[in-house]
Amino acid sequence: MGSKTDELIVKTVKDIVVKFIEVGNISPSSFHDHFRNIYNTVEKSVRGSAGASDDGKDTKSNR
Repeated sequence: MGSKTDELIVKTVKDIVVKFIEVGNISPSSFHDHFRNIYNTVEKSVRGSAGASDDGKDTKSNR
């Protein structure tokens, strides 16, 4: 994955952390710790899903 993916991860994480600050779930003083933890979670999710193989099942049509 290239830098475009990295940029999207950073933007997504920033938006998540800012929203948490806005609603009062985290304080601005703990931004660094929360950003790092959320970044790791989002990155694992993105990189894991990008590497997953497609088993041919369409989960949207199984509703």
